[in-house]
Amino acid sequence: MNATADAKAAATKARHDLADTLDALEDKLNVPKRAGELGRKAKSAYEKNPVPWIVGGAAVAIIAVGLVAWAVFGGDD
Repeated sequence: MNATADAKAAATKARHDLADTLDALEDKLNVPKRAGELGRKAKSAYEKNPVPWIVGGAAVAIIAVGLVAWAVFGGDD
């Protein structure tokens, strides 16, 4: 092979590598796709064992009610 052919082959490989990297970045930064994956994982986890989800939801509700009560009934010093 001559130098020109080697340079063309290297450029072609570099373009292919760049395209692969850009595709990987696009996939990683695709927010709707990532949100869908997270939703599917959460649904699957809930279907396998809903108890931690129920306990967590109850804890969040109790904290929210406590914060509202504190804001309403707390003294304005």
